[in-house]
Amino acid sequence: MRVYDIIADKRDGNKNTQQQIDFLIKGYTESSIPDYQMAAWLMAAYIRGLDSDETFFLTKAMLSSGRVYDLSNIPGPKVDKHSTGGVGDKISIILAPVVAELGLYVPMTSGRGLGFTGGTLDKLESIPGFMVNLDEGEFKKILKNVGYVMSGQTEYLAPADRKMYALRDVTATIESIPLITSSILSKKFAEGAEAVVMDVKCGKGAFMKTVDEARSLAISLVRTGQKLGKKVSCIISRMDQPLGKACGNALEIKEAVSCLKGEGEKDLIELTVTLGSYMLILGGMAQSFEEGKEKVLKCLESGRGFERFLLSVEAQGGDVNAILKPELLPSASKIVEIKSENRGFINEIDAEKIGVACIYLKAGRFKKDDKIDYGAGVMLNKKVGDAIDRGEALAWIHCNDESYLVEAIRMVKEAFIIGEKRRALPELVMGTF
Repeated sequence: MRVYDIIADKRDGNKNTQQQIDFLIKGYTESSIPDYQMAAWLMAAYIRGLDSDETFFLTKAMLSSGRVYDLSNIPGPKVDKHSTGGVGDKISIILAPVVAELGLYVPMTSGRGLGFTGGTLDKLESIPGFMVNLDEGEFKKILKNVGYVMSGQTEYLAPADRKMYALRDVTATIESIPLITSSILSKKFAEGAEAVVMDVKCGKGAFMKTVDEARSLAISLVRTGQKLGKKVSCIISRMDQPLGKACGNALEIKEAVSCLKGEGEKDLIELTVTLGSYMLILGGMAQSFEEGKEKVLKCLESGRGFERFLLSVEAQGGDVNAILKPELLPSASKIVEIKSENRGFINEIDAEKIGVACIYLKAGRFKKDDKIDYGAGVMLNKKVGDAIDRGEALAWIHCNDESYLVEAIRMVKEAFIIGEKRRALPELVMGTF
């Protein structure tokens, strides 16, 4: 079998066979197929597309390219959650300890910030000492003892995905629904999850900008998961304005802690409850959405999820005192207040612009190897639908490095659209699959 023929078939719009895709992924993982040939196939797949069978073949081959964790010795349902990325999205940090407290085991491999979107691993690493690079033994031990674990992708889990994603990032082949599907599911099921609830983000602050794009991805994820013999549910959630008010790593940890104590922003609680309910259903811990909702809400209100979070921090080497005393978390030496120049109502907060402002502040990365400033970020004072007076604070910029402060201030100001009339707040959850 020749790689040339596999590329040519896809270039010409033909269907790649399972044997061809297996050969391609195995060879690339073992480095017998070079980057330039894989890049050619990725571009052909991006332009020509992959049908549901090819997407399944690709996902299965990527899943099998490395180790697949066996979690059978841990009694209980293993259910994970994944988000396609957003601004201010600290839901995983809130959700995992809550559903673990309710009886699920959550084996979660998370990612770092990508573009203007934040990364769960970066947020967790803002907790002094918190370790996210766990080997298989550590991963399983923490999962069994705590009920959930949050780790980075090791070199042994879906290594084909790690290599292919790096290549997609520099060859303009990121925004492909089949390639996104295979990337997400290969990682999630390699970690040992039996079921996954997907939060597909849609809007200005998401990679899927339209409802049609988000719906297509959700359908692809559910269909491919079913072919793999796994349970997958998807919700589509709006990502036009940031989630909650905190955007930036340590700032988001503080807000997540508040939510775990029952004091969270309305949108954070709504999304946590929605995703948690579906996780409980997939894990057999709730028979209906309403039952799941009631359980998650009670757990948040009681603060039991916060106690579980403390166990996780301790188990993964983090400083528990920094959670009990948030002033010990990384902070900013300079805080700049952004004041409103008009009176009216907040009609829009462009999540992408807030996310880009965070990158300027070094709470995110321009380049893969950029160092993160864990104390930097943006704290919103207002959300869409809120009234605002002239001179009142729209947001506060938290900054240690002022190199791009002017640009960050400009982006935050541009993100807010103020109108004379209050805009009806759109639904946060836009659909379920």
